[in-house]
Amino acid sequence: MDPIIPILILAIPLCMFLVLGLFGNKMSHPIAGILGTAGMGVTMVLAYITAFTYFFSGAPQFIDGDVHLQNIVFNQDWLQFTDSLVIRLGFLLDPISALMLVVITTISFMVHLYSNGYMRDHHGVWETGFQRFYAFLSLFSFSMLGLVVATNIFQMYIFWELVGASSYLLIGFYYTKPSAVSASKKAFIVTRFADLGFLIGILILSFYTGTFNFTDLTSAPVAGMDGVYQVSGETAAGIRNIFQTSAAPIFMGGSVMTWALVLIFMGGMGKSAMLPLHIWLPDAMEGPTPVSALIHAATMVVAGVYLVARLFPLYLMEVTSLDIIVVVGALTALYAAIVACTQVDIKRVLAFSTISQIAFMMVSLGVARPEFHHGIGYMAGMFHLFTHAMFKALLFLCAGALIHAIGSNDYTDMHGLRKYMPVTHITFLIGCLAIAGIIPFAGFFSKDEILTACFGNSMVWYIWMSFVAGLTAFYMFRLYYLIFWWKEHKIHEGHHAPHDQPWTMTLPLVVLAAISCVAGFVPFGNLVTWNGHNMFDHVSFLTNLENLDWSVAVISLLVAVAAIALATVMYKKENPMPERMRRLMPNLWRWSRNRFYWDELYMFITHKIIFNLICRPIAWFDRHIIDGSMDGMAYLAQRASYAIRGLQSGNIQMYVWVYLIGALLLGAVTVICLI
Repeated sequence: MDPIIPILILAIPLCMFLVLGLFGNKMSHPIAGILGTAGMGVTMVLAYITAFTYFFSGAPQFIDGDVHLQNIVFNQDWLQFTDSLVIRLGFLLDPISALMLVVITTISFMVHLYSNGYMRDHHGVWETGFQRFYAFLSLFSFSMLGLVVATNIFQMYIFWELVGASSYLLIGFYYTKPSAVSASKKAFIVTRFADLGFLIGILILSFYTGTFNFTDLTSAPVAGMDGVYQVSGETAAGIRNIFQTSAAPIFMGGSVMTWALVLIFMGGMGKSAMLPLHIWLPDAMEGPTPVSALIHAATMVVAGVYLVARLFPLYLMEVTSLDIIVVVGALTALYAAIVACTQVDIKRVLAFSTISQIAFMMVSLGVARPEFHHGIGYMAGMFHLFTHAMFKALLFLCAGALIHAIGSNDYTDMHGLRKYMPVTHITFLIGCLAIAGIIPFAGFFSKDEILTACFGNSMVWYIWMSFVAGLTAFYMFRLYYLIFWWKEHKIHEGHHAPHDQPWTMTLPLVVLAAISCVAGFVPFGNLVTWNGHNMFDHVSFLTNLENLDWSVAVISLLVAVAAIALATVMYKKENPMPERMRRLMPNLWRWSRNRFYWDELYMFITHKIIFNLICRPIAWFDRHIIDGSMDGMAYLAQRASYAIRGLQSGNIQMYVWVYLIGALLLGAVTVICLI
C-alpha cells in the first residue's frame, strides 16, 4: 500500500490541532467548526479507503498456513538500544487496526459534526473556547489513531499517554467549573497510576523477549486445535522458549512473563475503567456530552480491550493472565450493571453501562481458547467493540440532545418526551434495543457470540454474563421509559417546549441508528479472528444468522425480553412499584445508588492512611530533619563567614599584619621541623 494515505490519516488530525490551537481564536466560530469537521471527514474517507483496501483487495490478511497477517506500511528507527531492541515509529495494518481506523474516524466525525450544534445554545450563542474544543478533539483523534496503528508496544505507550493528556484536556474543558477540573484530575491521576504498571510490564516483556515489535511478539505462536503452539523463525522460537520453558524466572509463584502480561493488563484496566480503577469514568461525564460519546463510549475506553487483543497470542501462552482478565471483567460487568439500575443522571447511567459493556469485551477475550470454535471469544470481543461503539455513541449523543433541550442531566426533569422529540425518541429506542441484544439489531449478534464463547469455556461464566445481559436490558429500558414515557412532561413557566435539535445534531443520530440496525450482519468471523483463519465457509448477508448457536441465542433473547417486560411494567406508567422495590431491598438500593462507596473508600485510603499515616511523617522528617540539617549547615556557614570576614576588609595594615603573623608561624614550623 502507498504510505501516503496512512501518513495523511495521522497528519491531518495533527495539523488540525496545530492550526486550530494556534490560530483558532482568529477564526470565527463557524469557520473553526467547519474546518475541524472537514479535516476529520477527509480522515474518515482515507481510513475507509485503507480498511476496505486491506480487507477486500486480496491483501494477505487472511492467513492459511504461512501467509502473514500483518502489513507494516512504514517503520522508521527512532531509538536503538541493542541490535534487536529498537524503538520505531510506524504504521501497522492488520485486521484489528483496520477495524479501529473505521471505528475511531466514524465516531470522531459524527462527534465533530454534532458539536457544531451542541456547543451553542438556543439563542445561537457559541460556547466560550469553541475553537479550543475542536483543537482538543483533533488532538485526541490523532492520539487514538497513532495508538492503534503502532508497530511496537513502546510506540503504543507514547500515544497511550497522549490519549490520557487529550482526555484530561477534554474532560476539564469547562475549566471554570470546579467539578470538571476535579474530574479531569481524577481521570489523569487514576490512569497514570495504571500506566505505571503498563510501563513496568513493557520493560519486563522487552527485557526477556529482546524486542518491542508486535510483529515479533505476536506472530510467534500459532495455535492448533490441540493447543500446541507452533512457531517459526529465530525471534519467534526464542519468545516461545521464554514463555513455555523455565527460561523466565519465577516470582511469587508466577512466571515473570505472567507478571509482565498482568502489569500490561493493568494499563488496560485503567483506560477501560475496570475494577478497582473504574472510579474516574463516571465523574468524567463532567465534560461536554460529545466528549462523553467520543472518549468514554467508543474510543478511549476500548484502548484496554485493544491492548489485550493486540497481545492476545502472548496471553494465550500464559493462560493464568487470561483467567485474571476473566475474573476482573466479570466482576466489573456485574458491579456496573447493578449501579446503573439506580442512577438518576442519564449520562452516569450510560457511563456505568459503558463500564459493563467494556467488561463484556474483556471477558470475551479472557475466555477465548483456540480449541473452542477457533477462539470465537476473540472475534466476539472485537465484534462487540465495533457494534458497541456505534450504539453507545448513539445513546450518548441522544442524551446530549435531551440535555440540550431540557437543560438538565436528571431524568426526573424529563418524562414524556416522545411527543416533543420524535427523532431523538426513535433513535434512542434503537440504541436501547441494540444494547439489550434484541434481534436483528447489532448488539444481539455480538453479545450472542460472547455468550457462546462463555458457554464453551465455563457454565459459571455463561450464567454470570447472561444475568448481566439481562440487567443491561432492564436498566436501559428503565432509562428509556423514565425519559420518554412515565408521565406527561411538565413545561415550566418561562421555558420553551422541548424539540428535536438542528440537523447537525440530528443527522449523526440517524446515521448511527442506521448502522446499529445493520452492523450485526457484517460477517466478522471472516474479517477479524485472532489467527486470521476464516470462521465461515461462505459469506452472505445472513451469514451471522446462519451460524448462530441457537441454543444460546434463544435463551439470551428470552432473558432480554423478560428484562424489558419487567422494565415496561415498572416504568412505562407512573406507579408505586419502583418505590416498593426500593423499600424491599433498601440496603442494596442505597449501596448501588452510592456506587458501593468506592469513592469513599479511595478517599479513606488516600486521606486517612496515605496522607495522615505516611505522608505526614515523611513531611515532618523532610521539614525537621532534612531541611533542619540543611538550615543548620547554612547557619554554621553564616556564623563562620561573619567570624572571618575581617580577613578581607580591604585594610592594608590588616593585610600586612596577617602576612607578618603567617610568615612568622611558617618560619617557626620550619625551624621546629629542622630541629
